[in-house]
Amino acid sequence: MSATDTIPNSEAREPRFGFWRRSYAMLVKEFIQLRRDRVSFAMIIMLPVMQLTLFGYAINTTPRNLPTAVLMQEDSDLGRSILKAMENTAYFRFTREVHTVEEFDNLLQSGKVLFGVEIPRGFERAVRRGDKPALLVAADATDPVAAGSALSALGPLVQTALDHDLHTGDPPSMPFEIRTHARYNPAAESRLNIVPGLVGTILTMTMLIFTALSVTREIERGTMESLLSMPIKPVEVMFGKIIPYVLVGFIQATLIIGIGVLLFGVPILGSLTLLALLTTLFITTNLSIGYTFSTIVQNQLQAMQLSMMFFLPSILLSGFMFPFMGMPVWAQYIGEGLPLTHYVRIVRAIMLKGAVVQNLQYDTLALIALMLFAMTIAVTRFRRTLD
Repeated sequence: MSATDTIPNSEAREPRFGFWRRSYAMLVKEFIQLRRDRVSFAMIIMLPVMQLTLFGYAINTTPRNLPTAVLMQEDSDLGRSILKAMENTAYFRFTREVHTVEEFDNLLQSGKVLFGVEIPRGFERAVRRGDKPALLVAADATDPVAAGSALSALGPLVQTALDHDLHTGDPPSMPFEIRTHARYNPAAESRLNIVPGLVGTILTMTMLIFTALSVTREIERGTMESLLSMPIKPVEVMFGKIIPYVLVGFIQATLIIGIGVLLFGVPILGSLTLLALLTTLFITTNLSIGYTFSTIVQNQLQAMQLSMMFFLPSILLSGFMFPFMGMPVWAQYIGEGLPLTHYVRIVRAIMLKGAVVQNLQYDTLALIALMLFAMTIAVTRFRRTLD
């Protein structure tokens, strides 16, 4: 007789509703654990809210009121009427008035404006004589989406806006020629816009994750105790963890740029040395932010979640996927606080425009400020004792 034969039927039989009781107990346990893990619970709530807000309010694929510079080589009523008509199209917003061609070119090269309008000397006289002179509209076409919609609608919209003032026939015709010049990417090739931006996007994702896991990994593996027992300062720990990944990030950037040049034909018109230096600065900034995340969270899961929370607005508000100038002002302010926004401008300006350091002063200083801010928080929050 086997051992199971001696067990009474009441004990051998599965308790009534046993499966559902055990499942309910596990369900209660998971809810209690989720309530205790407040960071994860906040991520669950914030991610869909953030996505809806950004896509609903901040993202605009048909940007309006784009910053435009004007070079008026003559001050005339006709010139001012044309500029007013261009503003009425809602695509152009005149923010700068320059007096030399050098200023005109520098504003476009630095990315401070997306368009430049040049009204040549003797323009009004030529119009009255019927010579049909040319009005130059130069566009920064490194972002084809932002420039394309405005340029394609420029002629008809300006003509409609001027019909009531400048009748030159029946039906009315444009009394001057609008000559558009799409600079830096005249063919509007998307790869010239995407590949440089991918350098910053990939580096942001990988560098954040690498360092966001650094301190939490030490705690979870139990090696933080031995680290804290060493005569080492918080800033030394930070530099020791960040510097190896600077080399890793630089190798990544070299690989991506090399593939972009060799396979996709993306040019590097500017200084390769300047690109390398500012890429290193961008990598260090992201590593500092990732290290700061690792000092805030309690485990590796939270570190990954916080990294994704930072990465999502970075790719949406940096100008990589959608035109930066087409976003509302509040979204642009948020974007200015993201390192990827400044690096996308830098890498596109150097590779496609041949920009020099004088054109990139603002974005360079912004990256330095963000790096120092993140490092200060990281060193301040680094725990000298285990909780």
